[in-house]
Parts: sequence; structure tokens; C-alpha cells
Amino acid sequence: MLTKTIYLIRHGETEFNRRGVVQGSGIDSDLNELGFLQAKAFFDAYQHIEFDKIYTSKLRRTVQSVQEFINLGIPYEQYEGLNEISWGEKEGKVPNYLEDENYLEIIANWSKGKTDIPAAPGGETPEQVVARQKVAFEEIIARSDEKTILVAMHGRAIRILLTHLLDLPLSEMDNFSHSNLCLYRLSYDYNTQKFSLEVANDTTHLAELLVK
Repeated sequence: MLTKTIYLIRHGETEFNRRGVVQGSGIDSDLNELGFLQAKAFFDAYQHIEFDKIYTSKLRRTVQSVQEFINLGIPYEQYEGLNEISWGEKEGKVPNYLEDENYLEIIANWSKGKTDIPAAPGGETPEQVVARQKVAFEEIIARSDEKTILVAMHGRAIRILLTHLLDLPLSEMDNFSHSNLCLYRLSYDYNTQKFSLEVANDTTHLAELLVK
């Protein structure tokens, strides 16, 4: 049976994450000190996996999250289609009470199936995000010689992607939780052309950091 195993991670923590600042695709931030420690912990836990290829978004925080694997000589590619959703005019801002209410209203509308509503003025809709993700993942899946791959992405983008890969409505995206440097592991069966979810939002590799 021809299969592909996909290790899908969210990037490590940034100062924007820590401060509650909206990032999106328009903020190209770096990992903070904890984020680099999370990346190192993930590397220590999974460096034994023989990844054939690494895929990241075009944003630095995803590359930095897998840099130690790249340093091993594993080939990697960056895809703009894997970028985080654009939060438009909200990017770079710390949400205040009114903006939180607006955010909750947007999430509520998405959960009702109104996924053609943008994240914010000037931002993307979930439907626009999944459309670019489909293009990127079609190329990735077409490479059947790559048996095991590592993909580094972003929180909302992962939620959106998982609904697509698992044939679920976009309105169910918030059923998927995520933490900084969490792991989702999926398997793709080339015969059935179906994905199966094996591990969800796993952070066991960060246990020592949580203790500290």
C-alpha cells in the first residue's frame, strides 16, 4: 500500500503570540526565546524520523521552527499557499474589547457556514485560504516518492487545511485545537486518495518546557 505520512506542525511562539497581537500573513515575525526552545524540543523528539522533504510557508517563523532539520541537509521548499490567513487591518494590533467582540462574531459566522466572510476588512476569507492551500497540497501529494514529510504552518491555516484534507465542511474548522509547536500527524493513502488523522494537537515533546 502506497502511503505518505505527514507531520504537520504549527510554528513556535513569537512575541506577537505572547502579547496577543494579531499576526496573520502580513506580519513576518521571528520566534521568541520560548519559540526557539519549542523548536529545539521538537527537533530533539523527532530528529530520528527520516523526513524526505520539509515544506513551510513563506514566513520566517515556520522556517525557524524547522531550521535544525534543514541544517541536517533535508531539502525544503516554501509555499505561499501555506501562509497564515490574512487578518487585514487587524494585523499588528492587540485586540481590545470591541475587537474581541468582532472576532467572536466572525468566528460565530464561520461556524454557521458563512465562510465567505473575510477575517477583517482587507483580509482573506477561509474559502480564499483553502483555495490556495489546495493548489499547494496537490503539488505536495503528487510527489509520491516522498514517503514522510514535515510541514510547518500556522494556527488558523492548519484548522482550515484539516477540514479540506479530512473532507469536512469549513464551518467545522474550530473543532481542531492548536498550540505553538503542536503536532498533527496524518497519513495519505494513494489508493483511496484519502487522509486519516492519527495524532492531533500533540505537545508531549514540550513537556519539559511546561514543567519549567
